[in-house]
Amino acid sequence: MRAAGTVEPVGTSPGPLTERFWRTVEVDPVTFRVIGGALKSIAGEMAQILYRMAYSSVIRESEDLGAGLFDVDGREFCESDSTPMHIGSLPAYIRGCNARWRGRYEPDDVIVHNHPFSGSSHSPDYGVLVPIFWQGQHIAFAGCTGHLLDVGGAAPAISIDAIDVYAEGRLLDAVKIESRGLRNEELWRHVMGNVRTGEANAGDVEAMIACCRLGVIRFGELVDRYGIDTVMSSIERWQSLVESRLRAVIEAVPDGTYHAPDGFYDDDGLNHGVPVPLRTSVTVSGSDIVIDLTGSADETPTACNCPFEGSVLPTANYAVRTLFLDEAKTDEFLPQNDGIFRPVSVRAPRGTIFNPTFPRATSGRFPLINRIPDQVNLALAQVLPELVTAGNSASVQGVAYSGVDEHTGNYWVHLEIGEGAYGGRYGKDGIDAVDNLMANTRNAPVEEVELRSPLRCERYELRDHPPAPGRWRGGVGSVRRWRFLVPTMLGANGDSRSDVPRGLFGGADGVSGRLVRNAGRPDAVVLSSRFSGLRFAAGETLDVEVPSGAGYGDPLERDPSAVLADVRDGLYSPDAAREAFGVLLTADGSMVDVDGTAGLRGRRMAEPTTGPVDRVTG
Repeated sequence: MRAAGTVEPVGTSPGPLTERFWRTVEVDPVTFRVIGGALKSIAGEMAQILYRMAYSSVIRESEDLGAGLFDVDGREFCESDSTPMHIGSLPAYIRGCNARWRGRYEPDDVIVHNHPFSGSSHSPDYGVLVPIFWQGQHIAFAGCTGHLLDVGGAAPAISIDAIDVYAEGRLLDAVKIESRGLRNEELWRHVMGNVRTGEANAGDVEAMIACCRLGVIRFGELVDRYGIDTVMSSIERWQSLVESRLRAVIEAVPDGTYHAPDGFYDDDGLNHGVPVPLRTSVTVSGSDIVIDLTGSADETPTACNCPFEGSVLPTANYAVRTLFLDEAKTDEFLPQNDGIFRPVSVRAPRGTIFNPTFPRATSGRFPLINRIPDQVNLALAQVLPELVTAGNSASVQGVAYSGVDEHTGNYWVHLEIGEGAYGGRYGKDGIDAVDNLMANTRNAPVEEVELRSPLRCERYELRDHPPAPGRWRGGVGSVRRWRFLVPTMLGANGDSRSDVPRGLFGGADGVSGRLVRNAGRPDAVVLSSRFSGLRFAAGETLDVEVPSGAGYGDPLERDPSAVLADVRDGLYSPDAAREAFGVLLTADGSMVDVDGTAGLRGRRMAEPTTGPVDRVTG
C-alpha cells in the first residue's frame, strides 16, 4: 500500500484479455449490427426483470440498478440504460470476486458482493454475478447491481456518522450464495435475518438473481444462433469501434490541463458547517483524458468517502461519455461497453476523500461523487462551450424515513432521492425537477409511498424562487413536504450546495437546497444536509428543497419571447423580467414591448459590467 498523499494514476479499463477461447473471424456488417442490437436488448431486458420483480421502491420505482454482460476479466459487453452510477461499476465488482473465485466458478453459481474495498460502489449496492459457461468453459458473467433499503448499519438505511466500514452494515465479500444452483439456506437466512428490511431485501436479491439468470439464457441463445467466434469477434469489434470514436472526439480538443473552480462539499456529517474542499482538473493529451482530483480533502472520519474503484472510476467514465458521446447528438449507434473506459484515467491521492484507505466508511459517498461530473463540466467549459451545462444541482438529497410498526414489531423503511435540476446549456434551458448526473433515478409516486409508509405528502411542486437567469435559464428544483403520522426516525445524505451551482458565461448562479423541520411553525429549523438517527414526533413535518441549476450565458441575450413565456408560466414577475433580462412587457403583460426592450438592453449593455445577477426575486 502506498503512503497517504501518493498520487496513483489508475486506468478504468480491466485491461487486455487474459485468455482467448475463440477465433477472430470476419463478421458481415448486417450480422455485426444485429449482434450489437441484441446485446443492448439483453441488458435492457435484464434490467426490466429486475425492477419489475423488486420489492423495494428504490429499485422498483426509482430504478437504482444496473445490469449487463461481461467477460471473465470484467470487460463490459453491454449494460442497461439505467442509473449511470451502476454503468461501469460492475467491472470492479468482478475484479473483487475474481480475487476470491477465479478459476473455481461453476455453472449456476450465484455470487453476492458488496465490499467497498473490493470493488463494490458502496455497501448498500449489492452486486450479483452468475458465471456463463460454454462447452464447459467459463466465458462470461451476467451481472447486476441494486441499492438495498437497509444492510444492517448503525442507523436505518443511512448511517452517515458510521465510524468505519463495519458500522455501515453486513459485508459480503464475494459470497457464494448458491453453488451449482443449490442455495445455502442457512447463509441466506443469516444474511436476510441481520437487516431491518429482510423481506424487501430477500425480494430484491431474488429479483437480481432472476435478472442474471435471464442474461445467462439470452447470451447462450445468441451464441447458439451465431456461434461463439462470430459473437465474440463482434463484441471485440464493438468495443474497438466505441473506443476509436471516443478517442477521435477527445483528440479534437486542444491538449492541455483545464481546471474547474474550487468546489466545496457542505461538511462531512460530523463537523457541521465546516466545508470540505474539492479540486478537479482535466488533462487532455492526444486521445487520452485524465481526471485529476489531487488537492481534494483528506479522507473523513464519517461515511462521506468514495470507494475509488467502484465509485470514482465509473463516475469519471460517465462524465467523459456524456460529454463526448452524447447519444442525443450522435447519429451512429454507439453502445455502452468497455471501449468507453479505455481512454479515461483518474488520479486521486491515496488517503483522500476520493481514494480512502481501509476501513474507512463509504456508504454516504453518493452526493460527493455527483460533484465530479459537475466539476468536469465546469473545467471543460472553456474548450467545449456548446457541450457543457452550467452548474447543476449535483446534490442527490437522499432521506431515509423509518420506524417500527406497533402491530407487527417490524421496521418500515422508505428511502427517497430528491430531484434536482440541470443548469442551462447552449441552446436550451436547464431541466426542472429531475434527478441529474450520476443519479438519474426516478421519483417514487406519492401514492405509492403513502400506501406503504405512514407518511402523508402535503406539498410537491417546483420551488418558489425564480430560475437562475441566463441566456438559457437554469432549471428549478422541487420541494416536497412530508407529515409523519407516527414517530419517525430520519437519516439524510445530501449536499445542499453551500457553494451553489456555478453560472457560466455570464449566467447567474443557482440556488442552494434546504431541509426544513416544521416549516411555517414557530419551532421551524433548518437542518444539516446529512445526519443519522434524528427522531421526529407524529405530526411533525419535513420540507425537502433540492438545489436549482445555474444559468448559461448573458441574461440580456435571452430571447424576449422566452422571457414572456416564463412570465406567463409564473416563473418570473414582470419586474423580474425587467431587472434580470432587460425585457419590458406591455401594460397588460400580454406582449413584449419591443422598442422599450431594445432601448433598455442597449443602455444596460453600455453600463460597466457588474457580474451576473445572483438571484432575482419575482
